[in-house]
Amino acid sequence: MRITGGVLKGRLTEVPNGNMAIRPAMDRMRESIFGILGDLSGKSFLDLFSGSGTIAIEAVSHGAYPVSLCEMDKSKAKTVLANVSITEKELGKKIDCHFMAVELFLKRCKKQFDFIFFDPPFPYKFRLELLQTAEKRSLITENGTIMIHRPSEDPLPEKIGKLERTDQRVYGRSIVDFYRYSNTSDEQNEKKC
Repeated sequence: MRITGGVLKGRLTEVPNGNMAIRPAMDRMRESIFGILGDLSGKSFLDLFSGSGTIAIEAVSHGAYPVSLCEMDKSKAKTVLANVSITEKELGKKIDCHFMAVELFLKRCKKQFDFIFFDPPFPYKFRLELLQTAEKRSLITENGTIMIHRPSEDPLPEKIGKLERTDQRVYGRSIVDFYRYSNTSDEQNEKKC
């Protein structure tokens, strides 16, 4: 796979071998997402269900730092670590890597991020629960954005607690939903009904 933009544009990353199938995010989708996000200088980024680490590298390439990733399949660790070493070698920016279940990582995480990208495997059935955990634990900053990649046949609600969908992009069978904290309280929403 290749980095689609930023200072590392064109660099290649390896796709790890492993017992679990990896579904690399399409180049076009990644390029589109980071085009929407724009310059990430000074912003923190968390890549969950990281796979090869390419989304995290792409974030650093677009200026984000600090950047963390989490991948549950430890058999991918060697390839992920080799891939993310690009940012340290070329930019002096190390990506913080965690190899554990994403669900456990979310429960233990004590940091907030400006951007969180979830890319669970398509058969994964607990997307809503992931977003609920991130919202309840306040893992994004006040003006932060959560993105989640999902198949079109697995819809998500417009509002999840204080999170509200602000954008949605379709890439064939894939959809990326963008959520931010809502500016309106539940009480104000009820008055509008």
